[in-house]
Amino acid sequence: MNAPIFIGLMSGTSLDSIDAVAVRFEPTFELIASHNEPIPAAIHAATLALFNPADNEIERLGRLDLALAELFATAVNQLIHRHQLERADIVAIGSHGQTIRHRPEAHFTLQIGDPNRIAELTGITTVADFRRRDMAAGGQGAPLVPAFHSALFRHPKHNRILVNIGGMANLTILEAAAHKPVLGYDTGPGNVLMDSWIKQQQQKNYDREGQWAATGEVIPPLLQAMLALPYFSEAAPKSTGREQFNHAWIEQSLKALETQPKPEDVQATLLELTARSITDAILNHHLDDLQIFLCGGGSYNQTLKKRLTELLKPHSLTTTSDLNLAPDWVEAAAFAWLAYRTLNHQSGNEPGVTGAAGYRPLGAIYWGNSGV
Repeated sequence: MNAPIFIGLMSGTSLDSIDAVAVRFEPTFELIASHNEPIPAAIHAATLALFNPADNEIERLGRLDLALAELFATAVNQLIHRHQLERADIVAIGSHGQTIRHRPEAHFTLQIGDPNRIAELTGITTVADFRRRDMAAGGQGAPLVPAFHSALFRHPKHNRILVNIGGMANLTILEAAAHKPVLGYDTGPGNVLMDSWIKQQQQKNYDREGQWAATGEVIPPLLQAMLALPYFSEAAPKSTGREQFNHAWIEQSLKALETQPKPEDVQATLLELTARSITDAILNHHLDDLQIFLCGGGSYNQTLKKRLTELLKPHSLTTTSDLNLAPDWVEAAAFAWLAYRTLNHQSGNEPGVTGAAGYRPLGAIYWGNSGV
């Protein structure tokens, strides 16, 4: 009999696509298959519109909740079909959902993509709503991926830091000493500001490999003003989102300049902001014999990767491909793992990361057709 399969779904802050993976955790971790489902322009636009307060939110949210669920289910069904997986071997889907609000200071977070509909359209048990139990226990509800990073990537001889660069950027600190707790937090913007600026200036969804940013020069007054934001100096646990790092913040920061800069210089500055905020956080931990691994879409931004390498010398910097899991699939695999943990009555959070009162099982279970 084949070891059970779990599917993970991840739709991040960047909203570029839905990542779907099929994995096994027994006897060891194995990535079986992966699939990338594009997000149609209409759903992309509708989701972006919900990030900021506006009229008729409840009606629009309800409709988008169903549309995203159908898209998540399509991603699962495409993954199964294209890789000829046996549906009977799949125990559960772990769906992160699409974050619409993340307000840890107000003790609430909201991810949509109705798991009832995912379970109905796939026939597979779906585990979702992972963040709110951690929040109920006094935590930030994020980041949740560090627990998975620890389970898969911790090394007994080397200190490691995993840097996930999605819309936001976050760290997982894995010290070699077994008694050291797992730490992690959001450092600030990953791709979100660069994506927003190039979308406005050039109608492109992202700056491929950081090519446009590479043509500009950093604007020191703008960079220093942005780095002065209190979030960057706050102690962990902490998490953030588009509520803080958004296009309005860019425009507000630009108004304080004496002259309006070239658009490419703004892009270069936004890239430097991401690089500096990540680097400052890493170096603040003062770890020796440190291995740094990038994952997420930002790991393919060659200009950003080059700058991080310069700022982090002499520490080594590479991607999770060197740990046998491509950067694209780490977060989706993490939510498959969280579903695996939930169905095995095990915790999914790291209190040292989120600030929760203790370890908690995460997520609600929506049974598939075999669950009745």
